[in-house]
Amino acid sequence: MLIKRNIIENITKRLFKRKAIIIVGARQVGKTTLVLELAKSLNIPFLYWNCDEADVQEILKKPTSTFLKQEIGNNKLLIIDEGQRIADIGITSKLIVDQIPDVQLILTGSSSLDIANVLNEPLTGRKFEYLLFPFSFAELTNNSSLIEERRLLKNRIIYGYYPEVICHPGDEEDRLLELCSSYMYKDIFSLGNIKKPVVLDNLTKALALQIGNEVSLNELSLTVGIDKNTVSKYIDLLEKSFITFSLHSLSRNQRNELKKSRKIYFWDTGIRNSLIKNFNPLELRNDKGSLWENFIISERLKYLNNSGKKVNYYFWRTFQKQEVDYIEEYGGKLHAYEMKWNPKKKSKLTTAFLKVYPDSDFKNVNSDNYIEFISE
Repeated sequence: MLIKRNIIENITKRLFKRKAIIIVGARQVGKTTLVLELAKSLNIPFLYWNCDEADVQEILKKPTSTFLKQEIGNNKLLIIDEGQRIADIGITSKLIVDQIPDVQLILTGSSSLDIANVLNEPLTGRKFEYLLFPFSFAELTNNSSLIEERRLLKNRIIYGYYPEVICHPGDEEDRLLELCSSYMYKDIFSLGNIKKPVVLDNLTKALALQIGNEVSLNELSLTVGIDKNTVSKYIDLLEKSFITFSLHSLSRNQRNELKKSRKIYFWDTGIRNSLIKNFNPLELRNDKGSLWENFIISERLKYLNNSGKKVNYYFWRTFQKQEVDYIEEYGGKLHAYEMKWNPKKKSKLTTAFLKVYPDSDFKNVNSDNYIEFISE
C-alpha cells in the first residue's frame, strides 16, 4: 500500500537548485520509500547508495571529486540513504554540491544526533532540510477518505501512524512492540554513548506516563536513579531521535507565569502506548484526556511541518495553576487552544491569560471539530 506523503510537494519544488536535500526522521517512518518513489516519478537516471552496505561505505570513504564523478556517471540524481553511517559525510556532500552541480543530492538520516553536526558547517547555504514523521491524519485522509479516517480515529489514537502499523491492520500490537524493542533506541545507543540502556528505557516509560504534565528533572532523576544532568541529556537524545518533542512555557516576563517549564509529548501515540503496554480502548482508559492532547498536538505539528507553515508554539501556566494546553504565535497574534475529547466539556480561556494577552483567539479542539485543526 503506497501512501503519498504530503511533504513531497515541498521537496519537489526545491530540486535542482544546486543545493542538497536533507531528509531526517525516526527509523521506520518511510524515508527510503519516499526518496525512491520521488526518484521514479522524476523519470531521470538516478543512483541509490544505502550506507548500511559495506561496499557503499568504502566508496564514500574520503572520496575525491574526480572519483565521485566517475561513480555517479550519467545519473542526474544521487540518493545517499542513512548518511549518518559515513564519516565526513558533510565534506563528501559539499564536494558533490560544489563540483557536480548538475547532479541533485538527496541525503537521508535516521537521527539528527550526528547528521546535524557533520552537515551544518560543510553545507552552510548549500542545503534544504526536511523532517519526515510517521503518517498523519491528513495523509491517510487523502489516501482513503475523510469518512474512513473519522471511523478509525480511536484506533489511530491507540495504535498511532507508523507505516508498519498502518499497513498491517489487525497486527498492530505486535508490530509496535517490535518497533520499540528493535528500532527505537538504535541510533541513540550508537551515537549517544549510553552506558546503561535500561535507564534510558525507564526514563522513556516515565515520560510516557507524564504526557500533558510539566516535566520536573528532579522528580525524573529520583524516579529512574540518575542525576538530573543525565536526565536532561537523555531527553535531548530522545528529541533528536524524533521519539519525543517538547512544548516550552510561554512567558513575557509576567510575574505569575512559569518561565522555564516544559511538557514532553511523543510524536506517535502508538509508540507511547507500546512503552507502557497499554492498548486498552479509549473508553476504558483513565489517561484519555492526556492521550487526546498528545495526539492532537502531534498531528497539528505534523500538519504544520508537512505544509511548510512556520509558527511558534507553547503552553501557558501560572503559579496558581491556571493554564492553556497549547498556544500558537503567528501573524503577530496568539492563538490559544484547549484539548477536550468530549465535545460536551466546554472550557473558556482563563481570565488570567486574557488579562495579559487580551487580543488572543481561543478555540476548543474536541472529537467533533478536530479535523480543521489538523488538516486544513
